[in-house]
Amino acid sequence: MPKSTNQKLKLLYILKILSEQTDEEHCMSAATLIEELARYDIRAERKSIYDDMNQLIDFGYDIILVKSRTNGGYYLASREFELAELKLLVEVVQSSKFITLKKSRELIGKIEKLASRADAKQLQRQVYVANRIKTANESIYYIVDDIHKAILDNEQISFQYLEWNLEKELVPRREGKQYQVSPWALTCKEENYYLIAHDKEENKIKHFRVDKMGSIHILSGRKREGGELFKSFDIADYANKTFSMFGGKEENVTIQFENHLIGVVMDRFGKEVSIRRRDDGHFSVRVAVAVSGQFFGWLTGLGQGACLLGPADIVNEYREYLYSVMKNYQ
Repeated sequence: MPKSTNQKLKLLYILKILSEQTDEEHCMSAATLIEELARYDIRAERKSIYDDMNQLIDFGYDIILVKSRTNGGYYLASREFELAELKLLVEVVQSSKFITLKKSRELIGKIEKLASRADAKQLQRQVYVANRIKTANESIYYIVDDIHKAILDNEQISFQYLEWNLEKELVPRREGKQYQVSPWALTCKEENYYLIAHDKEENKIKHFRVDKMGSIHILSGRKREGGELFKSFDIADYANKTFSMFGGKEENVTIQFENHLIGVVMDRFGKEVSIRRRDDGHFSVRVAVAVSGQFFGWLTGLGQGACLLGPADIVNEYREYLYSVMKNYQ
């Protein structure tokens, strides 16, 4: 009987079957493996299966033989990712607002293929994408790729920056005028993806929501600018003091907190923040922040547990912010 065209691919199909259908809880006997190979028009005998397994093991695959009269057989023991790692990746994808609903489902489907079918069912049970807040920009993958390429090639980019209108449509800001910047870094902050760049018009470092960028072009031949500003630039420090990534003038402020808010302060400003004990129930910190409505909103959310002490002009600005909010309720 002539050999099938798939016969030469026998070892690859064995790996495919073991990868998809076996794990520590699900072994496959040589007889069942022969039946599965037949589905791909590949003939095999028990002795050839033993030889094939030895070859794969010699090559480096972690294939285990469980000897048992009832549930014995082979299974693929080691994979590139453990199940716990895949669950973590699924959670990151589904919780990332900058990845669209469609792309999230596609990515999770690919992640599931890295596990056995049985383990993939566990991954499916933890997927809750439908009601998550997601970006509507389907081009984000290509935008990120273009930004990375521009950074690698040391070139500027131009793009339209988008915003929502009352019809729930993303429309260009500045009547569609192109922004021209020098991209230097990408960073995640509060579930969003941001480009950190040098703005030539204002000669300053600015950030842009990647999912709000459209019509991006790499400006070939136009080398990046702002290198001097980025020599001592700390992205983590910039993100920590920019509340919700809203820009504002940078100021050193002193804030007093009740002791039970120490965890909030550590989460916000990091372990390196300098803490001064003021009395048995309070401590204060002096930190650099970008003063903005978002910063004041964060401070207000802490209620009486936090008090802005200085400088005086920022305290007055915060007081005016609170008065303006109170006007809505008079």
